[in-house]
Amino acid sequence: MDSSRPRVVLGVGAGIAAYKVCELLRRLTESGHDVRVVPTADALRFVGEPTWAALSGHPVSPEVWTGVSEVPHVRLGQGADLVFVAPATADLLARAAHGLADDLLTNTLLTARCPVVFAPAMHTEMWEHPATQANVATLRSRGAIVVDPASGRLTGKDTGRGRLPEPAELFEVARHVLARQGVRDLAGRHVVVSAGGTREAIDPVRFIGNRSSGMQGYALARTAVARGARVTLVSANVALPDPAGAQVVPVGSAEEMRKAVLEAVQDADAVVMAAAVADFRPAGYQGSKIKKTPGAEPEPIALAKNPDILAELAADRPPGQVVVGFAAETDDVLANGREKLARKGCDLLVVNQVGEDLTFGRPDNAAVVLGADGTSTEVPRGAKEALAEVVWDLIAARLPD
Repeated sequence: MDSSRPRVVLGVGAGIAAYKVCELLRRLTESGHDVRVVPTADALRFVGEPTWAALSGHPVSPEVWTGVSEVPHVRLGQGADLVFVAPATADLLARAAHGLADDLLTNTLLTARCPVVFAPAMHTEMWEHPATQANVATLRSRGAIVVDPASGRLTGKDTGRGRLPEPAELFEVARHVLARQGVRDLAGRHVVVSAGGTREAIDPVRFIGNRSSGMQGYALARTAVARGARVTLVSANVALPDPAGAQVVPVGSAEEMRKAVLEAVQDADAVVMAAAVADFRPAGYQGSKIKKTPGAEPEPIALAKNPDILAELAADRPPGQVVVGFAAETDDVLANGREKLARKGCDLLVVNQVGEDLTFGRPDNAAVVLGADGTSTEVPRGAKEALAEVVWDLIAARLPD
């Protein structure tokens, strides 16, 4: 492997989702990673050796006896910066959890001292079986990151949890884990993140909404997964792919978000309310489309206050839970942010300026993170993932041991 580039061992299990891993491999190699593909023998029944070799630029074999003079069963794991296994089948998770070493991939897992990520894919019943869940818990207790599977279409006509996340999202997990150099300060923690913008219905075709794209909340979810957390993402009207490893709960209105968040936070260590929740909703819902009347002005729309989810969370939280809010301001940014921090009662408030060409729908953000303890952390304009990392750094420092 080329020591001048990040070195990745891509383990491939024997599942139909192996075909999707070709795209993950392409993304890794094209972004400058030196990738060695190590499939199981049965994985080659789904995608053959020539495909893996052509995409990686390295010879491929599942056997410990190929190139034995180079001791591949030891050297691959020793020299890797990351081992990423996808799809991780139920059988492969079981063998890894029990320390078996009957092929090149399981030998590599035993010799690796770098971060190890498993992306399981299997039918729902297999994923939910107590044996699989025990194996996942064992691997996580040893420091591995196990990315929870997505929900969706499985083999044949079946649907449910067990689908391999999309390759683009798996690539983001790999990229973040490599950037963190294996630091997993959120391992064993459950975090809840809200994202997007709520929509408050006026009639069957119209609503009151806002411009939030959900990009910042999704960046928070991705970075939390890479840091080892179990992530619940409550998502309002977002047109983005589900972050790999996060449990996504779709909602529409502020009331729906309140219900979903309050249910999710019962055992959460931290809650980050990054969603743009509408302050008001129409006081009355029109059951049919409001029609234009020729020559007449439209009737005013009376508004009612929506519940203040952030304040409710901060007031009723269990001991030790860290609550974080977001404040989108157009002027007097810091003054309004400090007033909101005091009024809401949260631990941290991420304050950013918004406008026509600022924050909403853009890949970059800038903010000041205000702490209830009087601290202030300025985050210069950069990728939304960079702001997310700072937020999780500040949260991790406040979590009880």
